[in-house]
Amino acid sequence: MPQLDLLLINPGGRDLIYQDLGEELTAVEPPLWCRLIAGYALDRGYSVRIIDSEAENKGPEALAREVAELKPRLVGMVVFGHQPSASTQQMTAAGKTCRAIKTESPRQKIVIAGGHVAALPERTMHEEAVDFACDGEGPATICQLLEALSAADPDFSKVEGLVWWDGNPFRQVRNNPKAALIKDVDADLHGNAWHLLPMSKYRAHNWQCFGDLESRKPYASIYTSLGCPYQCTFCCINAPFGVNRYRMRNPDRVVEEIDLLYHTYGVKTYKIIDEMFILNDRHVTGICERLASKPYAPELNIWAYARVDTVKPARLNLLRAAGIRWLALGIESGSEHVRDGAEKSLDSDDILAIVNEVRKAGINVIGNFIFGLPDDDLVSMGETLALAKDLNCEFANFYSAMAYPGSRLYDLAIQNNWDLPGSWSGFSQHSYDCQPLRTERVPAADVLRFRDDAFLEYFGDEKYLDMVSRKFGMETRRHIESMSSVRLRRKLLEERSENLRTTQAGMPVPH
Repeated sequence: MPQLDLLLINPGGRDLIYQDLGEELTAVEPPLWCRLIAGYALDRGYSVRIIDSEAENKGPEALAREVAELKPRLVGMVVFGHQPSASTQQMTAAGKTCRAIKTESPRQKIVIAGGHVAALPERTMHEEAVDFACDGEGPATICQLLEALSAADPDFSKVEGLVWWDGNPFRQVRNNPKAALIKDVDADLHGNAWHLLPMSKYRAHNWQCFGDLESRKPYASIYTSLGCPYQCTFCCINAPFGVNRYRMRNPDRVVEEIDLLYHTYGVKTYKIIDEMFILNDRHVTGICERLASKPYAPELNIWAYARVDTVKPARLNLLRAAGIRWLALGIESGSEHVRDGAEKSLDSDDILAIVNEVRKAGINVIGNFIFGLPDDDLVSMGETLALAKDLNCEFANFYSAMAYPGSRLYDLAIQNNWDLPGSWSGFSQHSYDCQPLRTERVPAADVLRFRDDAFLEYFGDEKYLDMVSRKFGMETRRHIESMSSVRLRRKLLEERSENLRTTQAGMPVPH
């Protein structure tokens, strides 16, 4: 049997990232960039396999043994994450997996790719047990690397976007010029590699299936565009691309992919993974008109991201006819001053009006809110929680501000010597070692406590629970009550409590 060329691994790490929430409540999504890289490599004649360790619940040691059995020419560790800003939180699991592979198979070549890697390529090479890293989006770099590895005397200096160890004359990290962004995403980033994935393992978020919690499977996430033209201080979506550019797929290709998934795998529940789906009106209209004409459109349950200022009320009925049942709106803050700092300029009345328009069209709203943005204090964070409760969205995500590598907020944190998490898993919103940014007025521990208290207050509010009961039924209400009954453990808050007890006992606080 010929040697496998490329083994792509999605490292997972749900237990580190979400604690107990990862067992049942979170989504398990098909890894987009594993698909895109696989499709690109398959088109160029390479043999490819994907191991989705998150979906298949495989730990680092089991993965290392499987790699040793397969003996691929190249392992690709793909660390992009399912949230646009979440590549970093997967790095702990990715690092453990790479070390396990190198322990089991010391000569195995490993390349690592992803948003975090593109933001910190040299640091990644020094910290992780890898031979190569991708400074860029990855597909072209990985295929050029496979070609270089086939030579008797590989020349890595010609591989675009490759970061590598050069031993001549002294061992040092070299960073080659980046590969150009792929222009024709329909031809080269089609991602037609669904057959390589464990499709029966994927499930939707709990909230997407409120009212019918048994419909979380089968599930798929697809993309219709890459990148984002906006420059929000807290977002690192464009780190792999190097520019604020927006590349769109042809609407026909998008709908053909949904056709394939519906007819081949029975998928009716989807996430559109774009950082900003509701943006280009022609693009969105083209997709939605084609979907709305499908006989199965009434069966679809799709969710997508939007900004409040990109939602066009005149298009909402078309969105709903196309199967879009949820829109995630980036509201961020209840304080107009803080929203201005985050480059979100609408006032609270505008936000309320848009949310009401979305609901009138029969589309549910997920409100996304952030506590601890640079201009935040306890008063402005209270305004954010008050706005969330006034809007009373069908679901809400509460985040604490994080300086993700690749974001302008990360650059500010480095410049100002702000405290950052001590491990990559600490960048996860739900991890035990989560450590958000402090603001000028609020310590990190207080930001985190406020976020956790806000979550429990919102989902325990009788006004919210009554709305859920009317709209989705008592089973969904009981599900939410169960979800919000457990407080996440937080190392930062436990350490503060321990220091307080020590101080009250008259003992010196450890440093």
